[in-house]
Amino acid sequence: MEHFFTCPYCWEQISMILDPSEEDSEYIEDCEVCCRPIELFFKFSCERLVSFEVRVMEGI
Repeated sequence: MEHFFTCPYCWEQISMILDPSEEDSEYIEDCEVCCRPIELFFKFSCERLVSFEVRVMEGI
C-alpha cells in the first residue's frame, strides 16, 4: 500500500510502499529529496495501517 508522509528535515511530502503482511515494522529510510536518514515505525492489523510514526535520527 502506498503511504504519504512529510520528511522531518526538509518538510517535503514523501511516498513509500508499505507491506501490510509485516504487522510491526521499524527501519531507516533516506529521504528522496534531502537524503537524510529517517526512522520509520508502522503497524498493521488485519492488513490495515493502524499507526505510522516518523522520527529524526538522533546524532545526525
